[in-house]
Amino acid sequence: MASVVLGDGACGAVVAGFEDDDRVPVLQAPAVRRVAGRRAALAGCLAAALALMAVVIAGIVLGPEAAATNFAAKNLPPSTAHPFGTDWMGRDMLLRTLAGLSTSVLVGMGAAAASSVIALALASWAALGGKRADAVVSWLVDLLMGIPHIVLLILISYALGKGFWGVTVGVALTHWPSLTRVLRAEILQCRQSDFVQTAFRLGERRLAVALRHMVPYVLPQFIVGLVLLFPHAVLHEAAITFLGFGLPPEMPAIGIILSESMGYLSAGMWWLAVFPGIALVAVVMMFDAVGSGLRRMLDPQTTQE
Repeated sequence: MASVVLGDGACGAVVAGFEDDDRVPVLQAPAVRRVAGRRAALAGCLAAALALMAVVIAGIVLGPEAAATNFAAKNLPPSTAHPFGTDWMGRDMLLRTLAGLSTSVLVGMGAAAASSVIALALASWAALGGKRADAVVSWLVDLLMGIPHIVLLILISYALGKGFWGVTVGVALTHWPSLTRVLRAEILQCRQSDFVQTAFRLGERRLAVALRHMVPYVLPQFIVGLVLLFPHAVLHEAAITFLGFGLPPEMPAIGIILSESMGYLSAGMWWLAVFPGIALVAVVMMFDAVGSGLRRMLDPQTTQE
């Protein structure tokens, strides 16, 4: 019979006993199964990503059918034949919702990708360009964060003639400040590391150091920030389109669907706004699930949970 004793003197206490010397007592078992947690996060990311891909592909494929009118079946409530009902022109609202979500997701993804590239470039310049560059970037970040997104989006979209490019450019130019701050802090931390200081002492240029050392260092934070920008971009695109400063009416988008449905709510056609709104919230939650899962797997503080 053997025992494990912690401490010494009067403070010592027998924690566990065991008969065989080969058996080692477990003093503290992990609260959660780490491998299972990583698998669950990966499964959630893949499921949400596949669902988003399915929505985009379905919207593109069913686009012509979503625009087809049938006045003999207009203003129908939700039913088996039309789960989301039909609108005042007899168009199937399920198909219109899928087509609108596909357009909004594509616009949001393009704008978020451009905005994240701007954030990475400005963060690298601020961290490696000296005090003047850091001051300029910090001033730009404070300036844009001090202006409401919707107001700035409307101004940029209206100045560019609205439409697809007006919305995309407007979202891309207004969503980079927060990610810039995060990446700047990470690059500054990386700059103080030994391997970067050694690279500078060996005579490597700042651009080479940034591409070879700092970009791989901040890549996990960049990917997570990029994914988390998607829902914001989609929501802001839908918001300015709903207000009439975004995509044109002939182009299917979730904001246009919600804007057009407002005139028919008083007539009792509630399904024109409820189902597209729920679908928009579901898409945003799927983007958030992908971003949260990636952050759990890539963040060193939570990667083993």
